[in-house]
Amino acid sequence: MGSVLKILDLNSVVLALVLGLIFLVLFEIMRIHFSRGKTPPGPRPFPFVGTIPHVIMDPAGCVRSFHQYGEMATMFLGRQPMIMLNTLQITKEALVQEASAFSGRPTIPIIEWMTNGFGIIMATFGHSWRQQRRFALHTLRNFGLGKKSLEERVLEEGHFLIAEMIKAEGKAFDPQHVIQNAVSNIICSIVFGDRFEYNNKRFANLLKILNENFMLMGSAVGQIFGLIPFIKHFPGPHQKILRNADELLGFVRDEVKEHRQTFDTENPRDFIDAYLLEMEKQKSREDSTFHEGNMVMSVVDLFLAGTDTTATTIRWGLIFLMENPEIQERCHKEIVQVLGYDRLPSMDDRDKLPYTHATVYEIQRCANIAPFGVVHATTQPTKLRGYDIPKGTMIMTNLTRIFSDEKHWKSPDTFNPENFLDENGYFYKPEAFIAFSVGPRACLGETLAKTELFIFITSLLQQIKFSWPPNSQCPDMDGIIGALRYPHPYKITCSGRDAKTDRQ
Repeated sequence: MGSVLKILDLNSVVLALVLGLIFLVLFEIMRIHFSRGKTPPGPRPFPFVGTIPHVIMDPAGCVRSFHQYGEMATMFLGRQPMIMLNTLQITKEALVQEASAFSGRPTIPIIEWMTNGFGIIMATFGHSWRQQRRFALHTLRNFGLGKKSLEERVLEEGHFLIAEMIKAEGKAFDPQHVIQNAVSNIICSIVFGDRFEYNNKRFANLLKILNENFMLMGSAVGQIFGLIPFIKHFPGPHQKILRNADELLGFVRDEVKEHRQTFDTENPRDFIDAYLLEMEKQKSREDSTFHEGNMVMSVVDLFLAGTDTTATTIRWGLIFLMENPEIQERCHKEIVQVLGYDRLPSMDDRDKLPYTHATVYEIQRCANIAPFGVVHATTQPTKLRGYDIPKGTMIMTNLTRIFSDEKHWKSPDTFNPENFLDENGYFYKPEAFIAFSVGPRACLGETLAKTELFIFITSLLQQIKFSWPPNSQCPDMDGIIGALRYPHPYKITCSGRDAKTDRQ
């Protein structure tokens, strides 16, 4: 009799659990139906996980599909809605005209885990962010941003990059490390006061883990962490993200420690020195946000933003140039006609090199390294095109659609520098080119990135011919969707150029 009762009790528990699960699922389906009625249209979310499965299964296809829902679309990260702005007009309306309501940043568990809310890029829209961004812009300008001195640093690094590539002349090699190192050296010279040799193993490892973390944060691992952040207390692949972040933070803290030991208040050498000086100036102010945590994360933000974005754009650029050798040759001929083989390019040469200038911008458009820009969040309850948008709602810009909208581009679906040339062959920038975003949270490194991209790409095209190795082919152009859109690994071959070889 006792065993029968036990079986009945067990059956009752199982039945209660099954019925409870059914009830939860039905409740979730009803909640989804009710929520979707309040938000712009979008792909149908799954219970509890939202549209994350769509993103994981086909990230590139998912990115391309959002514009079909109209000027605004909604996807769900778990149970949390995220609104996608699909047109240039509505993007400017939100991020520029209604900037105060749309300039926040959401709390993203994986970012919060690594940064503790410090820094600039993902900091909450408020007093700390304003102080840190204002100081960063002012200090970057003091150390060359927008000046000839910075241009000279980029030119010098371009010379090192060309020499490193020519070392492998005729041999197939992966250009990722040398490009990433060259680009990173520019921001390192501003932030740390020094550059790093291409064979520096510690720095090479740092660049490797930086790239690895960008990939992991946008992968299924990062998406799952966003759904169930308490997994941070358990072992798993997500722990690699924190280990990598800790290694990067440790590198920065070592640099700060070394700077403190050699710090001269009368002669600040770089961003870290300037920050140490500002901390000393503001230590008596109650509203100061200048402290060790913000210093380390601000340095990391500048290092991250000044490395992977531009390096990834150049890596995509080499693919487009090798796939379109006629464009590569036309750029080279224009550069040589204006500069010859010996004079290095400067930003003043852009007007004399309209086709090359247009090619640099077309690389950025087609590379589309941040398909959804950087996520924003509403800072207050607001309205947009008749929809009530609660405070804290995530907002993203569909750059994939804006950069391929036939309303704005002559050749939206092909790599064609004519997209940035007027009827007279002069360079012009269409209004829809918003690769650096718009509004108060536009990229603070825009001037630096433009300088690097023009000088690096022009210098490379002047001195080197790029081609695919024998029996190789172009990688899948959908790329790898992580925190950025990366090209699949590939190899290239380089041939040095001069007047003699070009005549042959």
